[in-house]
Amino acid sequence: MAMELSRLPLVLLLCLLASSSTTALPALAGMDRVRQQVDRANRHGPSIGLVMSYVAEDTALQASGYFRPWRVQPFVDLYGRRFHIGSIRGVNVIYALTGQRRLNAAVTVQTLLDVFTVSGIVHYGTAGSSNDSMSFGDVSVPKLVAYTGAWTWKKYKSLKEESTELNFGQFNVPNGGENLLGSLKYRNEELYSVGKPMEEVFWLPVDSAWFKIAEGLKVNLERCNDTFCLPKTPQVVHGLKGASADMFLDNAEYRKFLFREFAVSTIDEESAAVVMTTTSPGVPVIVFRGVSDLAGGEPTWSSTSLMNLASINALKVAVEFIATIGRQMSTPSAQSSKN
Repeated sequence: MAMELSRLPLVLLLCLLASSSTTALPALAGMDRVRQQVDRANRHGPSIGLVMSYVAEDTALQASGYFRPWRVQPFVDLYGRRFHIGSIRGVNVIYALTGQRRLNAAVTVQTLLDVFTVSGIVHYGTAGSSNDSMSFGDVSVPKLVAYTGAWTWKKYKSLKEESTELNFGQFNVPNGGENLLGSLKYRNEELYSVGKPMEEVFWLPVDSAWFKIAEGLKVNLERCNDTFCLPKTPQVVHGLKGASADMFLDNAEYRKFLFREFAVSTIDEESAAVVMTTTSPGVPVIVFRGVSDLAGGEPTWSSTSLMNLASINALKVAVEFIATIGRQMSTPSAQSSKN
C-alpha cells in the first residue's frame, strides 16, 4: 500500500523535491539564456527583418558577403530556427530562413515581430513566371499578392457566380464538358488588423511607402552564372501581381488560368503569408521575387540552372532597398520626425 506524501520521511521527501526541480532546471535555464540573448539583440537597436524560404536563397546571402554578423552575438536559436543578427550596408538586420510554404513563413515572421525589435520585413526569393510578362532572371516587386490556395470545392459550377471559379470540365480533352471533379471557387482570406474589425480580403498590398522607395532603386542585375548566360540582361519590374499557394506549380494550363483570371505574373508559396502576417499589426513589408522558371511548360534546364541566378538578383535588389531605407532613417529629417 502506497504511503501518503505527508508520512514520507523528511529526507526522502527532500530528495524527491530536489530530483523533480533538477529535471526542470535545464529547460528553464535554456529559456533564460535565450531571453538574455534576445534582450541583448534588441539593445543592439531596431533592425530590418529579412526572410527567405529556400536554402538556395539563404546560401546566396551567405556567399555574397553583404551580411556582417554581430561579433557580440551573431545569432539566436529560437523555436527550431536560427535568427542571424548583424548588418547589411550599415543597417541593422535580423535574418532567418523560414522554410517552405505559408505556415513556416507566417510562424517565422510572427516570431520576428513578437520577439525582436524590427521596423519592417523584407522578403526575397525565387518565383515561377505565369506568362511572358517577365523573363528568367528578372526581379518582380509586386504591389499586390494573393493566396490562391483557399477554395470551396463544389460538385457543379455555379450558373451565376461573381467570384472566380475553376471549372475542371473546361480542361477535358479533346473537348470540354462535364467533369466529376466539379469546380473550385476561390475564397477570400480573413484579415485581422489592429484597431479594425475582421475583413475578408483577396488582394494584399505591400507597404505603399516602401513600394514607392523600391520604385526608385537602380540595380544592375546579373546576366550570367557559372553555367551559362541569359540572352539579355534581367530587369526589375514594379507593380505587378503575385500569387501564393501551398504547392509547387509545374502545370502550364493552371499557370495560364491564374494569369488569365487574376493577372498574376509570379507564383510562389510564401509571399502572401509574409504580407498578411505583417499587415495585421501594421508593420511595413516589401517583396522581391526573382524569376527562376516558367511555372509549367518550360525547358527542363530553367528551374535548376536559374534558381541561383534568380536568388542572387532578388537579393541584390533587397540589399539595395535595405541600404536606401538605412540612409533615409539616418537623415536629419528622419531623426527629427522621431523626436
